[in-house]
Amino acid sequence: MGEGEGDVDVEGAGAGEAPGDIAGTHDLAGKTIVITGASSGIGRSAATSLAAQGAEVAVVGRNEQRTTDIARRIGATAFVADFDSFADVRRLADALLNRYERIDVLANNAGGLVKKRALTEDGNERTIQSNHLSPFLLTSLLLPRLRENAKESPVRIIATASAGNRFGRIRLADLDRRNSAWLGGWLAYCTAKLANIVNTRELAARTEGSGIEAYAFHPGFVASSFAADTGLMRVATLAGNGHLGASPEVGAAPLVHLASVESTGSPSGTYFDGFTPNGRTSPQAGDPTLAARLWSLSERITGSEQ
Repeated sequence: MGEGEGDVDVEGAGAGEAPGDIAGTHDLAGKTIVITGASSGIGRSAATSLAAQGAEVAVVGRNEQRTTDIARRIGATAFVADFDSFADVRRLADALLNRYERIDVLANNAGGLVKKRALTEDGNERTIQSNHLSPFLLTSLLLPRLRENAKESPVRIIATASAGNRFGRIRLADLDRRNSAWLGGWLAYCTAKLANIVNTRELAARTEGSGIEAYAFHPGFVASSFAADTGLMRVATLAGNGHLGASPEVGAAPLVHLASVESTGSPSGTYFDGFTPNGRTSPQAGDPTLAARLWSLSERITGSEQ
């Protein structure tokens, strides 16, 4: 797992319109941007746009052929990693640190929905690991370097979340949802996306004043291969006469914007619904005690205590 580029949601209303300085108009020469889940979907679209603006892009994906192909096509560097494996994430972090002295943007976009409940080689449910735990581990491993980089100029950490977070519920005693209904993986996915938002806000609190900015966003309802084999998505697609959702390019636009605009106009920790700040969230997203406890639990599970 770990390809989840092109995340979509059960509903994607409220994505908002692109602001005046829309993505694609910035000069990013000299900037290094790491995008996970970048070999397809919105990750691939974002990587293409940011590279065209002059950024040095690190294309991270699980599928070696697709990852290598897109990197070659846009003049970027390919990094292959499977987020079902903490060992892979650690190797990825080492490779990034060895390759880049400076990272300006880390876009944690990898993830996805798992139709059937399954565990990773690390013993965690695949949805929570690929969407939350592995991105958490990667961020933790890169954070000391990012803190150093931020002393010179701002650094951004961006998480691809989802409006579906409103249907999620984080239970720290059952983060893997082993004792909860599966329902085709949708509730696990929504919970993992809620964890992205909760963690983004905790990251913002922990890095306040450091020059690091953390944001999460909902890309809108994007037409892609995401969850295409689930019954819910098949019904929704038929209801839309086979044309469901926006293109990956449209879904990638908020990510490109957050990665490239000089100022977002919103404080670190903000969750955007498309381009609109302060999108609707589960009540748990505003619980600082839960955020701190989730952070500690994630450190223990990933072995990333600092």
